[in-house]
Amino acid sequence: MATTTLTEQDFEKVVTQDGIVLVDFWASWCGPCRMFAPIYEKASETNDDITFASVNTEEEQGLAGALQISSIPTLMAFRDGIMVFRQAGALPEPALAQLVDAVRGLDMDDVRRQVAEAEQQQA
Repeated sequence: MATTTLTEQDFEKVVTQDGIVLVDFWASWCGPCRMFAPIYEKASETNDDITFASVNTEEEQGLAGALQISSIPTLMAFRDGIMVFRQAGALPEPALAQLVDAVRGLDMDDVRRQVAEAEQQQA
């Protein structure tokens, strides 16, 4: 599956869907972004059950600002509409594979319980 380009208009709709969504925030002038791009694209081709998306931070400055993206590349992972991972920096291929496996292996009932507890503590 190819990588999907996200914009401010469709970002929320895509990341809140059921299943796993990975989002790579990048820019064309970013050297580490260019190094990570083929790793990310290869992973998208071997994990067709996952939505691989990207956001060009130069074209989507409002979205990048709203999400407080301060370093690129930044990778976010969502599962069933919940952000379960966020990290700046390019991942090597084995680390990206480990992330995919970890997100697949999450107990989402436990994650939802933790999110609910955190929200109650903030209220």
